[in-house]
Amino acid sequence: MPLVKTWQLIAASAVAGLVLSAATVSVTGPWDSGQRKAERDRAASWSRMGGVDHGSGRLPEAAPSAPGVLSGLAAALQAEKQAGNPLGEQAGRQPGTGTGEGTGSGSGSGSDALAGALRPLFADPALGSLRSASVIDTATGRVLYEAKPREPMTPASTVKIATATAVLAALGPEHRFRTTVTPGAAPGQIILVGGGDPSLTARKKPPAGSGGSLVALAADTAQALKAAGTDSVSLGYDDSLYSGPARHPIGLNPNVAPLSALTADEGRLNDSLSGPADRSEDPSGDTARAFADLLADRGIKVTGAPAKARAAADAEPLATTLSTPLGGLVERMLTNSDNDIAEALARQSALASGQPGSFEGAGKAVAATLASLGIDTTGARFADGSGLDRSDKVSAGLLTALLAKAADPQRPELRPVLTGLPVAGFNGTLRGRNSGGSPAAGLVRAKTGTLSGVNALAGTVVDPSGRLLAFAFLAANTPGPEGAEKALDKLAAAVAGTR
Repeated sequence: MPLVKTWQLIAASAVAGLVLSAATVSVTGPWDSGQRKAERDRAASWSRMGGVDHGSGRLPEAAPSAPGVLSGLAAALQAEKQAGNPLGEQAGRQPGTGTGEGTGSGSGSGSDALAGALRPLFADPALGSLRSASVIDTATGRVLYEAKPREPMTPASTVKIATATAVLAALGPEHRFRTTVTPGAAPGQIILVGGGDPSLTARKKPPAGSGGSLVALAADTAQALKAAGTDSVSLGYDDSLYSGPARHPIGLNPNVAPLSALTADEGRLNDSLSGPADRSEDPSGDTARAFADLLADRGIKVTGAPAKARAAADAEPLATTLSTPLGGLVERMLTNSDNDIAEALARQSALASGQPGSFEGAGKAVAATLASLGIDTTGARFADGSGLDRSDKVSAGLLTALLAKAADPQRPELRPVLTGLPVAGFNGTLRGRNSGGSPAAGLVRAKTGTLSGVNALAGTVVDPSGRLLAFAFLAANTPGPEGAEKALDKLAAAVAGTR
């Protein structure tokens, strides 16, 4: 009997694993509730507040694996190898410069058929009076359809694609943010130091995949203090990592907490894990007070009330807790359209680039980092990281260029930008959209964007011929969210189903 070669065993194992994974997904079904209609309607009534696609009501988890995206990448890579053109050579090219309405580009009946399918859908009055579109082949950068692709428009939450790309390029997907406890300058003082971990939780039963745990940090701190013969301390807290205004420019808003480098559970005042909620006015102080209570539970007396203090830069930590790896935070942010994570990651981009950890510093850092990747940012403005600010401006062409860059095999550190995108009819903010018998169900992965009068959808899909396509559709002055979302979903379904 001939010997089975090692590569045959590996291949068989891989196939078996994929079959098992597919069966598991089929049995268990969607794991994320996406957004409930009641929450969307509630948020839509807050005119200028926006954030209507941020209310899943359940634990914001990392996105599931992306077999459709990854198989598309593999197919494109093979095609490019056969053509003698290394994949990714043009994948980051800024698509198109056309300004006309609904133009196709390139040769072949495929692009003509797609342009023909998209053109009447893009004319839907539900998309308002100002629109921008871009559809490209990520492997070659070839434009398949575009309409005013360079037009800067308010992107709403699709700007999170830019936030994700910038922070991954700056820090890498394995980076973790630290929350530490250090000795203070005064005798018997310890200082809780915020490192900007947006996954930090004070819950005694931490949510799965939550990241940094204030409970674990308190346990480790108490152990270290007792080992040193200390059972009574004063507590300071240092949230100085961020600078500038803590309040988002849109003002008091249940979709985002005041921005602090030391915040547990996103400053939520209830037991919710995502979506709109009343927020703490003093997230740093509340986090420190929660930490003091946790220390007391472990036999460490905290004298006096926690007070702001500065930790010495060279102080050796007594204890540390780490965030979820950055790749997981990016996936969670995109899948659930989490504004708090987005704003934290924008500031981390700023700090990694030598800019202040503020709105202004984040905007400069994101723009500079994207430009360093070869992305044309002409006309773009990044006023925040979440898209809640209407001053944000990006084009459809910029978004598809970012998605193509994330698909570049030479940029594996950017892959969470793709794997974090919600899946149509399956999870996150797309769970209830393009579901059922839609040709986009389970295939389209896209970031939603919704503000009053603004609707957007940008993502990827493997088309019937096996190409991984990136698309972006931006609409402004829309008469209502329901009609606009349906129109956008039809566009995405056409991209998914047109050969």
